[in-house]
Amino acid sequence: MLQLLLPFTLLTHTPPPSRTRTYYVAADEVVWNYVPQGRNVISGAAFDSVERPFVTAGPNWIGGMAKKAIYREYTDSTFTTLKPRAAGDEYLGFLGPLMRAVVGDTIRVVFKNNTAYPVGMHPHGVFYNKDSEGAPYEDGTSGGDKADDAVLPGGRHTYLWPVPERAGPAAGDGSSVAWMYHSHVHDEGDISTGLMGPIIVTARGRAKADGTPQDVDREFVVMFYEVDENTSNYRDQNLATYKTDTGKVNVSFLFGLPEAGGGAFQFNTKETLNGFMYGNGPMPTMKTGDRVRWYLMAATGFEFHSPHWHGNTVQISHMRTDVAALLPMGMVTADMVPDNPGIWLFHCHVSPHLRMGMQMRYQVTAR
Repeated sequence: MLQLLLPFTLLTHTPPPSRTRTYYVAADEVVWNYVPQGRNVISGAAFDSVERPFVTAGPNWIGGMAKKAIYREYTDSTFTTLKPRAAGDEYLGFLGPLMRAVVGDTIRVVFKNNTAYPVGMHPHGVFYNKDSEGAPYEDGTSGGDKADDAVLPGGRHTYLWPVPERAGPAAGDGSSVAWMYHSHVHDEGDISTGLMGPIIVTARGRAKADGTPQDVDREFVVMFYEVDENTSNYRDQNLATYKTDTGKVNVSFLFGLPEAGGGAFQFNTKETLNGFMYGNGPMPTMKTGDRVRWYLMAATGFEFHSPHWHGNTVQISHMRTDVAALLPMGMVTADMVPDNPGIWLFHCHVSPHLRMGMQMRYQVTAR
C-alpha cells in the first residue's frame, strides 16, 4: 500500500560522488512528418474538413511535412554515429535528447551545428558562466565569453552547466524536477524550427546510478509544442517544397497572423505534442500501480495550455487533479499512480488546440 501514496515514498542511500555527465549533441537538419500514420488516430478516421488543412498541403500552406532542425545525440565527438533512442522513448518525437543530472553534477555538452544557420544551446534552471549561456545580447562580454552566443554553421562549442542545489527539487517537491534547453539565437525562429529538449534533475541521495529518481518507475516528458512554421528558419524552403501551387505567398505578419492578402497561411501553425498531431506518435505505456512521473512543458508561442488526463488522476503541488496549467515556457511535474487500465486520451483542453491536433493517448495495462 505504501507505493500508492503520493508524493512517492522517499528512498535514500549514501550519495555517490558528483560526476560530469557528457552529451554529444548536434543540431541536424531533418524532414519531419507531423502525422506519420496519415490519419486521425484519436478518432480512428480520415482527417475531416477542419483538420485537413493542417496536415495536407494547399496553395499557401505546407501540410504535414516540413524541413526542421532538431537536436540529436551522438556517441562521441566525431559526430559520426547517432546514439540510438530507446524504443520506450520514441514518443519524445522531435525533442532533443533527454539530459539527466543529480544535484552536484555538471552537465557537459559538446555541441556541433550541422544546420545552415547560426544556432546554439541555452539551458533553464542550471548554473552557467557567460561562456555557456548560449544567448546573444549586449552583456558587456567579449572573446571566449561571447563564443557561446551563436555557433556558426559547421562550428562547435562546449557548454558546461553545473547543477547546484537551486537547480534541483525544492522543499515539498518530489525527488526530481524538469528544466529545458533550446536555441536562443533567434528565439522564436529557432524554437519553431524545432530546437528544444528536456533536462531532468534528481535530488542528491535520491537517484539511481543512471540519474533517474529511485522512487519512480516510469517517467514521461511531454512538450505542448505550438510550432509556427511561418516563423521557422526553413519557412521559405518548406513553402517552395510542399505548398501546392507556384504563386507567391504574402509572408508579412502582424502579431503572428497574416496581414491582408496573406490568404490561408495560418494553417502553417502546428499544435503538437512532442512534434506529433492527432495521436500520431507512439503511446506512453505503464502498468497499474506504477509510480509514474509526468514532466510537462510548453514552448514560446501563444502558449496557454490545459493538459488533461482521461481515466486517471495526478498530484501537482500536493493537490489531486486531472488538469494542469501551462504558460509559455512553463514546466510542471505531475505524479500519477494509475489504477484504471485502458487506453486513455491525453490532450490540451484549449478548444482550438484540441481541434488542431494537440492530442495523444497513453496506455495503462493491468499488473
